[in-house]
Amino acid sequence: MSIQIPRGTQDILPGEVEKWQFVEDTAKEICRTYQYKEIRTPIFEHTELFQKGVGDTTDIVQKEMYTFEDRGGRSLTLRPEGTASVVRSFTQHKMFGQPNQPVKLFYNGPMFRYERPQAGRFRQFVQFGVEALGSEDPAIDAEVISLAMTLYKKLGLKSLKLVINSLGDKESRISHRTALINHFQPRIEEFCSDCQNRLEKNPLRILDCKKDRDHELMKSAPSILDYLNNESKTYFDKVLLYLKELGIEYEVDPTLVRGLDYYNHTAFEIMSSAEGFGAITTLCGGGRYNGLVQEMGGPETPGIGFALSIERLLAALEAENIQLPYENPVDCFIVALGEEAKLKAAVLLQQLRQHSFSADMDYLDRKMKAQFKAADRVHAKYVAILGEDELQKRIINLKNMETGEQKEVAITDFVNQFIQLSK
Repeated sequence: MSIQIPRGTQDILPGEVEKWQFVEDTAKEICRTYQYKEIRTPIFEHTELFQKGVGDTTDIVQKEMYTFEDRGGRSLTLRPEGTASVVRSFTQHKMFGQPNQPVKLFYNGPMFRYERPQAGRFRQFVQFGVEALGSEDPAIDAEVISLAMTLYKKLGLKSLKLVINSLGDKESRISHRTALINHFQPRIEEFCSDCQNRLEKNPLRILDCKKDRDHELMKSAPSILDYLNNESKTYFDKVLLYLKELGIEYEVDPTLVRGLDYYNHTAFEIMSSAEGFGAITTLCGGGRYNGLVQEMGGPETPGIGFALSIERLLAALEAENIQLPYENPVDCFIVALGEEAKLKAAVLLQQLRQHSFSADMDYLDRKMKAQFKAADRVHAKYVAILGEDELQKRIINLKNMETGEQKEVAITDFVNQFIQLSK
């Protein structure tokens, strides 16, 4: 019996992986222009990190984490998201003491959640995200949102919608929490067991329930916007003002709460309205988490960030029929006929590659016609022909595959000639 790939995972094969590389390279380049630096954290962490950082009332912690004990009896978890790990690293390495503040970071790597696999959702998925730690200026909220929107637009997406809300500060959330409990408590038995458990622990999470989202009490639930104190309302208004000045369209949605416990103040999602994208329209989500660094044992430090799935980004590009402008043609394909020619071709390939040219040759001892077909399949710009006649004359025939022009070049001067042709 052949061994198959685990459910909820995928192989990204040549021909497809180039799309990933293009998207990830674009994201990194945009981060460079915004002055966000890359950070890399372990794929597994102590389970307590996610229980504290993500929140033990979330679906992620309660149902979706891949958790195991190592040989020392320690509970470890494959990371289900990136923010908790970044904040842990920020705290552990005392990055809050660096002279340049805020500390602006980005990450890109695999995450793991035990979810029901469906289109665009996997148990191992790649998440790209940014975190800005050390500033509670509304301008940095707008910058983080701008970075995400810039990435999507740079890649050509047009069917985008930014949805934003404020979860308020601690005082505002306490007032809203009381209102939510009073609203749901009389009929809480009509809700799922998760919602019943969350009523006292974190009633805001009830609004994020997927099972009961169509219940009539959901539609009439108290809005957080009605409970914002003056400070929270002023903060939110400033964020919206910055977005307006940056030319970023948005829609305020008072029901948006996000799925993680650490958010406060700004919360946002970017969605795709492209036809055929699927029922799950969210591309990206993020928000502000001013108490998370303290939760990790660090000093009081504000923070904001977002995360997006590369898989869902690629699905959105496909839904809008956007062809990424990536190319990986071979600069030179050497058609070698005979053992002596193959030996010389191997040397020439090495020399071309040392000058950063993409170069290849045939390794199946095929006839010349088949080798030319192979060169066509890899979109070779030039084909160099080396056979017995060429070896005797100490030349190599170099053909421009676009123009059809062909010329003889001395073997000893081949690499230098190729460098000149490519300038």
